[in-house]
Amino acid sequence: MPMIETRAARLFALLFAAGCAVQASAGPTLYKSITPEGKVVYSDRPATGATSVRRMKIANAPTTALPPSAAEQLRKLESLRPAPREARSAVLYTAAWCGYCRKAKAYLAAKGIAFREVDIETPDGLAAFARDGGGKGVPVLVLGKTRIEGFSVEAYDGTFAGR
Repeated sequence: MPMIETRAARLFALLFAAGCAVQASAGPTLYKSITPEGKVVYSDRPATGATSVRRMKIANAPTTALPPSAAEQLRKLESLRPAPREARSAVLYTAAWCGYCRKAKAYLAAKGIAFREVDIETPDGLAAFARDGGGKGVPVLVLGKTRIEGFSVEAYDGTFAGR
């Protein structure tokens, strides 16, 4: 039974990655590498000594849409310049009513990944969200130059692999 689950998981990951690669035109780059031992590794850079490497893009992960009032406020703040941030500090833009935000926070907590949460429902939080590029929904995870809109385990695994 575990072999079937492993094959199903690999098939799902492959189909998800292929779908993302087809529909993505922007977003973080994800590499699928196969090590000499046959292990599949998803990371933001090719695995050292990999026998096979495939470059993919991750985009359009599920998000919870911003309410019209927040979207309007965000449009007003679009002229703000991006705020400088530390290369390794993870920032997660969230809202209390967002189910995907809860999943993203749970993922990061379970993996022991430190992050700074910014609530976009506060004036300062919304302004920070606008400075960091805004978006059409939440959650939005920003780590250095990597930006993931929405939440999917595969996208987060690819971003934090090897860190």
